[in-house]
Amino acid sequence: MIQELTQNRITDLFAHKSERLLNVYFTAGFPELTDTRTILRGLEAAGVDLVEIGMPYSDPVADGETIQQSNGKALDNGMSIKMLFDQLAGCRSEITVPILLMGYVNPILQFGVANFCKKCQEVGVDGVILPDLPLDLYLAEYASVFREYGILNVHLITPQTSESRIRYIDEESDGFIYMVSSASITGSVQGISDPMRAYFERIQSMNLRNPRLIGFGINNHETFDTASQYANGAIVGSAFIRHLQEKGTSAESIQAFVQTIRA
Repeated sequence: MIQELTQNRITDLFAHKSERLLNVYFTAGFPELTDTRTILRGLEAAGVDLVEIGMPYSDPVADGETIQQSNGKALDNGMSIKMLFDQLAGCRSEITVPILLMGYVNPILQFGVANFCKKCQEVGVDGVILPDLPLDLYLAEYASVFREYGILNVHLITPQTSESRIRYIDEESDGFIYMVSSASITGSVQGISDPMRAYFERIQSMNLRNPRLIGFGINNHETFDTASQYANGAIVGSAFIRHLQEKGTSAESIQAFVQTIRA
């Protein structure tokens, strides 16, 4: 088992709240390059529990068309990891919600893992989600660096993940476990199917030590409510990206979106 991590905003959150947590994803630099802090402020004001900021990448393999297009637009706008850190500098003077960065490992390797973790600590990022970084590789090569700077690495499980693997991930995790709702890409799932419910029930019955958030296919109050019956909350991504594109990034627009999810 990994050494226990010093508490950060994510672990503090789950220590005080265990039900109906809402994590909202958006892509940094989308719709416009300078929207990152505006959206972050809007989500804070709307009362979300966590914010997941996507680091744009040219080949986001886990993501569907909506988030892929937002990645492409953000890259065209000029977004980069360096620029994202520049935009987040000083954000903790006004933002208290836990922040995760979601992305892919290649840009982080190019940026430098130690430098990346150091910058995360400097600007107040609490954790990362890297779907293409295998747990075993992370533990062997990078865990010590992440932990030196107090950055959580959130691991994913899917309906195809074996029970033994899930327990291994649970043992080697801090913060929470990201439950991918189905074997699909983001934005492609409509509603909660019976096989998904069976998967949720199976994981619930395992009594894992880490909290769980369900992602992929959570796009309205009904799906959020259902997911929250089987886990500690849920993650909304593609639906919010579409909302930003159609309704804009004003505080009122973001508040209205969050209210439709929480209802």
